[in-house]
Amino acid sequence: MGFLSKATVSIVGLGSKAILNGYCSSVTVNGLENLVRALESDERANGRGIVTSESRVWTMSVALNEQMRRLDDPVAWGVLPARFYRNSRMTRWTLGASDIMFTNPVFSTFFRLGQVIETFRGNGIYQPAIDTAIEKLNRGDWIHLFGEGKVNQESSDPNSPNAARLLRFKWGIGRIMMEAQKPPVIIPMWLTGFDKLMPEGRSFPYKFLPKPGVALSVTFGEPVPPQSIQEALNTLVRERRLPDASHASSGGLQDPSRPSEEKRSGVISEQGWLGEPVTEAAGTRQQGVEMEQQAQESAEEIMRVRSAVTAVIQREVEALGRRVLGKL
Repeated sequence: MGFLSKATVSIVGLGSKAILNGYCSSVTVNGLENLVRALESDERANGRGIVTSESRVWTMSVALNEQMRRLDDPVAWGVLPARFYRNSRMTRWTLGASDIMFTNPVFSTFFRLGQVIETFRGNGIYQPAIDTAIEKLNRGDWIHLFGEGKVNQESSDPNSPNAARLLRFKWGIGRIMMEAQKPPVIIPMWLTGFDKLMPEGRSFPYKFLPKPGVALSVTFGEPVPPQSIQEALNTLVRERRLPDASHASSGGLQDPSRPSEEKRSGVISEQGWLGEPVTEAAGTRQQGVEMEQQAQESAEEIMRVRSAVTAVIQREVEALGRRVLGKL
């Protein structure tokens, strides 16, 4: 599997370079050195992973064609040095929806070899895919996340009133960040032009081919300082301004297994790099109440911390988007 995975990633990576060089009128790359520096860092050997996060701007199409028409990932990785494709530590792992990318044995094999972790929509943040992402991050691997989990083309349109305004990021990001045992290198990303690379409405066979002459840009922001996330969370916890997140996720605390899952997550998070704000938040529950109610209150506080962590990451991606679109 190791050789086949390297071969798959190399073929896709070189094909992405061919698209960028042969189909596009221009490709502007900013801040690539931020990612390369993180990928080549010796700290990865000690378990410090990398997280990149962006919004998705590709064109939505019917399920039959989606696998062919999602070109922001992997085409954006055509900007990486070709030598990286031969080393799985230098290429990203990402989450992919089971009902779109793993619909038959051929697609399933291809995407698994391409370092995509099968994720099941509606199964919440406590599913094997999130566990796997956390394990990989704690081994120093690179995890790429699409925070919104769905298409949002308006966010990349500088003329839209919703420019650089993203949909609420999924809480899986918060869980991955909270259970990282060392502060990951967090690099926000912003893409422009990819929604025009595979536009809808074209006839066969052109609808399966990239549109020539499109101008693309790929921007990697400066790594988010871990201290800024810790300080933001500490402030929110001290001032009791954590968002109410107890009813916003699938199943919520009405699921009988949820408080125990949150408690387990909280114990792991307390041992990680965000341990201080998590411990302080979990300790704010009232004294003298029944054990079951204490577990419920503790679970709610941990969920609020997770929501706040997710919001901080989203804020950084949106800030990068405003800078990029402002230049356009």
